[in-house]
Amino acid sequence: MLWKKESRLLTHQSQRQKKKGKACNMKITSITILFWPLSMLLLSDESQTSKTEVKCNFTAKNYALIPANINKNVTILDLSYNQITLNVTDTRVLQTYFLLTELYLIKNNVIILHNNSFGNLSHLEILNICRNSIHIIQQGAFTGLDKLKQLYLCQNKIVQLNPDIFVPLKNLILLNLQGNLITYLDVPQLFHLEFIILYGNPWNCSCSLLNLQNWLNTSNVTLENENITMCSYPDILKCYNIKTVPYKAECYSKFPSSITEDLYIHFQSISNSTFNSFLNNLTRNSERESQGKSWAFLVSVVVTVLMTSLLISIAIKCPVWYNFLLSYNHHRLGEHEAETYEDSFTGNPSPPPQIPDTSSKETTVIFEQLHQFVVDDDGFIEDKYIDTHELCEEN
Repeated sequence: MLWKKESRLLTHQSQRQKKKGKACNMKITSITILFWPLSMLLLSDESQTSKTEVKCNFTAKNYALIPANINKNVTILDLSYNQITLNVTDTRVLQTYFLLTELYLIKNNVIILHNNSFGNLSHLEILNICRNSIHIIQQGAFTGLDKLKQLYLCQNKIVQLNPDIFVPLKNLILLNLQGNLITYLDVPQLFHLEFIILYGNPWNCSCSLLNLQNWLNTSNVTLENENITMCSYPDILKCYNIKTVPYKAECYSKFPSSITEDLYIHFQSISNSTFNSFLNNLTRNSERESQGKSWAFLVSVVVTVLMTSLLISIAIKCPVWYNFLLSYNHHRLGEHEAETYEDSFTGNPSPPPQIPDTSSKETTVIFEQLHQFVVDDDGFIEDKYIDTHELCEEN
């Protein structure tokens, strides 16, 4: 009897567990049935966004600014061959196209890459800024480009590069620095880099380039166009490329310890950043003060010309004025001198007026002056333009 009761209890419990299991399965199936359409919609949206590409081509439109009326869902944007400078306004407009995966700014007027120039473009994978006039890249220029895989900075005017600018580019595979003015390059902290292009730069293959050579030879990075990535300095090493140039033993002993090497790299990066900030401040100050200095320069030129012409005219006229003053040297006649002059000129036979008592010296001087005047005055006016020879013939 007990055995039968136990068997009944076991069967009853098993039936209850089966019912509970069926109920749980029913709940799970009902939940999956309810959320299945929603999950399918989400997956379809993701697949559509990943598959659809919205291309916008605005090449050779002579744009000075990035247009703000482009489709916000654009993924590939080509703004090559325009006049874009990538200023603050361009950066603000560019950050609205947050779905971009490829951006092309070839052959524009970009001079400086400011901090956070591409801050909101977290999906960007290809950035091409070749054939501009870039000579300053600020340290935070590539902040936010976590998914960037290809960076093209070829044919610009880059002289020095701070290796810290590449730190945000954690997934970069290709770096193109061809055709710049780089003579020395610190080893960039790019752990996923596979290809680097460095030809067309005036490389100085002194001991300072040894770290770059070691990195190229020991890492998995492939130096593209290795055969034409040649040394420019010194002249003895011009026949070598930067990857195979032989270094002397003194170059290897120059930085014997890792501590000194780290210090050297640290101070070199500081000097590079200081140099870049100095150039940045210089360009800003020149842009702000160019207008005022131009006006000041124009005024100074005009004043200099006027003063020079005035001095020349004074130098020419001074001898003429001096001769004129010498010829006009006379004194005012006294009353008795004026009467004597009138009598002599009109021929009046009346005796001269009574002269008050004066000294003998004054009388002698007056008489000599009158005598000289009477002798010299012949009644004619001398004309310098009358030919004396003709006058003699007429007489």
